[in-house]
Amino acid sequence: MGMDEMFGWKTKNAPRYMADPSAASDGAALKTRGLLAGGHVATAMGWRPVEALAAGDMVLTFDHGLRPVLEVHRETFWVADMMAPASYASVVVPAGAMGNSQDLELLPDQGVLIESEAACDAHGDPFAIVPARSLAGYRGITRGASKTRIEVITLVFDRAQVIYVQGGALVHCPPAEVRLSDIGLANEVYDVIPADEAEFLVECMMIEDRMTSAA
Repeated sequence: MGMDEMFGWKTKNAPRYMADPSAASDGAALKTRGLLAGGHVATAMGWRPVEALAAGDMVLTFDHGLRPVLEVHRETFWVADMMAPASYASVVVPAGAMGNSQDLELLPDQGVLIESEAACDAHGDPFAIVPARSLAGYRGITRGASKTRIEVITLVFDRAQVIYVQGGALVHCPPAEVRLSDIGLANEVYDVIPADEAEFLVECMMIEDRMTSAA
């Protein structure tokens, strides 16, 4: 059975933009990007919990079909007897909001693929990747409650990839390294969407939704 029959959709051309990495945490801080345990990823074996994946597993990507995972990083963060700061609160994406068939919980700086006419107007490409936190308020997406414990799984590929999670949402995964030979290749190297621009694009998407409803 092919990928189209298994998952019900097709892959597309690669996007050009990724979430701003400036907010990446160091080893002493809670991570604000990566996949939370409990989410399901599209693989050659169907939908699998992200925490069950290992190096060598084949994962379905947005623009390169099935690709092997090179590394799987697992980290669990505890915040002693207090709740994590509100800035670490996860982003709750209700079913259907971003193509996901089930509710999805994301870390605030996890990159998410969006499609917007505003992105096309600004960059000549309707696809962009923005931090999950910028989606709050769009189609019922909210910030969740802070937690005392989070388990984060980071999937690493040979090149930056966008993968399918929780029934169809698209999220960004980092490359193992950026190679000089990749620089300048639009389908391999992802540029940055700054936070303020990401928020503007999401506001435009809200307007697009309202105009569609009015029509």
